[in-house]
Amino acid sequence: MNRQQQIIELQRNKEKIWDIIVIGGGATGLGIALDAVTRGYKTLLLEQSDFAKGTSSRSTKLVHGGVRYLARGDILLVTEALHERGRMLKNAPNLTANQEFVIPVYTLWDVILYTVGLKFYDLLAGRLSLGKSYFISRSKAIERLPLLKTEGLKGGIVYHDGQFDDSRMAIALAVACIDKGGTILNYFKVVSLLKNEKGRIRGVRARDLETGNEFSINAKLVINATGVFTDEIHRMDNPSSKPTIRPSQGVHIVLDSSFLNSKSAIMIPKTDDGRVLFAIPWYGKVVVGTTDTPLDTISMEPRALDEEISFILKTAGKYLVRPPSREDVLCIFAGLRPLAANPDNPSATREVSRRHKITLSSSGLLSIIGGKWTSYRRMAEETIDKGIKAGILDKRKCITKNFRFYSNNTKLRSERLKIYGDKAGEIEKMISEEPGTAELLNSVLPYTKAEITWICRNEMPVTLEDILARRTRSLFLDVRTSLKIAPQVAGIIASELNRDKKWEEEQINAFTLLSKNYL
Repeated sequence: MNRQQQIIELQRNKEKIWDIIVIGGGATGLGIALDAVTRGYKTLLLEQSDFAKGTSSRSTKLVHGGVRYLARGDILLVTEALHERGRMLKNAPNLTANQEFVIPVYTLWDVILYTVGLKFYDLLAGRLSLGKSYFISRSKAIERLPLLKTEGLKGGIVYHDGQFDDSRMAIALAVACIDKGGTILNYFKVVSLLKNEKGRIRGVRARDLETGNEFSINAKLVINATGVFTDEIHRMDNPSSKPTIRPSQGVHIVLDSSFLNSKSAIMIPKTDDGRVLFAIPWYGKVVVGTTDTPLDTISMEPRALDEEISFILKTAGKYLVRPPSREDVLCIFAGLRPLAANPDNPSATREVSRRHKITLSSSGLLSIIGGKWTSYRRMAEETIDKGIKAGILDKRKCITKNFRFYSNNTKLRSERLKIYGDKAGEIEKMISEEPGTAELLNSVLPYTKAEITWICRNEMPVTLEDILARRTRSLFLDVRTSLKIAPQVAGIIASELNRDKKWEEEQINAFTLLSKNYL
């Protein structure tokens, strides 16, 4: 996966009419591009920033059906998500895992309520279940969660859901698209939609943000999969279009593993704001969240509010023996949920279903809003099917239900490298040939010099942030340590991508400024 080669591919086909242009390189857009290219459509994806730069790298790291949606009676949504959860764990075993959760219960009513509810959750999963739920005694709950407060504890309900690395999954999707013949570009901003004399969309005008070069690109179908930026594309199509997105901010904090000291995750089903709270082991740390804060403004770098951080710390402190403080936080990250606007109650977000919506404008712009990571594949399938039903695309069958992202059975010396998919062996080969590259960038983080070099050559990073935030998860795991390794990583990138010292300094300064949002 090489960005310059992708641009050459685009230039070589400048007179070509693509079947599909996808705008947006998050979970939804990349999922659509993979669905399209595996059906045999000539597919181009354009992302204005980096892949999964926004919401798609800032999730709770769960592949789940949504226990809380079940409580609201959205059985169809939960059933669909549970089935997609099962498929995702089968298709991307290198990036997903079966995670055990424990719901601590403090009343006999809660014991009955959650036991029955989670048995129904198991039933809806069917043959794609990850394991049965069951009640455990107080002593067993303490054994699994030794740092859980025990006052009034009756026991716990154990259930299973999936866990994953969201931005690495996005990269896996991008790699798969290119491997199957698609063209995928980051830092390529769509600046306008092209229309024919009848007002029908015939393509896009896009700018390479690296060089400033602009391209007019023709396509049979343009798909708007830009998440919280959906309305920007709608206004390109129709300047008077009404808002369709109601953004809601979700915040998470990252703590040292010593706060949980368990392989099991905690799910708190009732909090002061009506949401659930998770404390989940992830890459040797603990991710705790989330919040649901309606916002009126949309930005590429949303910032956590003080009250959101305080809420998470306070709620976690009610259940953990060692209440976390602000000084204990290793990272704070905020993401914007692209919820469908509710005209009857525009300020509501919790009540809005996470179900996705697909629309086709009179000029032929196909848009998808809402949804969640777990359902990305199904959302993609329905979006392409909509284009077929509208008569824009030839009818072709979806084949992604059993599309495997990882098939390499080669035994790795470091199983952690499986996150790089079937090419992980290339990193180990580099290390064996150049032993110096096996050196860790910092003892606090698991990443080596070899990984950074390999990423530069194979995963289309453009900035220092791309590598420290999304190709590796350094920024999300420990902001302060990421700042320490930033100069070393910038030096490797500069060497690999032929950048000068001035570029290195600019990147380090930009990353230092960015990191303030994460603490």
